[in-house]
Amino acid sequence: MDRLSSKKLCADDDCVYTISLARAEEDYNASDCRFINIKKGQLIYVYSKLVKEKDSGEFWAGSVYAEQYEDHMGTVGYFPSSLVSEQHVYQEANKTVPTTDIDFFCE
Repeated sequence: MDRLSSKKLCADDDCVYTISLARAEEDYNASDCRFINIKKGQLIYVYSKLVKEKDSGEFWAGSVYAEQYEDHMGTVGYFPSSLVSEQHVYQEANKTVPTTDIDFFCE
């Protein structure tokens, strides 16, 4: 699979800490397994933000959290940042980390 970006912004060197909590403003249907489906109103924990390159879109990585969407909880994937609004910032995403093939692995 193609890399969406060569760098990402994270709160820590391993990109494991939550950056922020975002709310989906629109529905989004994932185009492949690198992405997650989101529904308007869902809360999403954001773990990294891809650095925009060339003509690529701006994508963030995160996971959905809401009891009514249990089947999607814990699945981490990308979604367009333009479709969400940050509700709460836990930590600043001030670490620039290179992406690897595993960031975009898709079975």
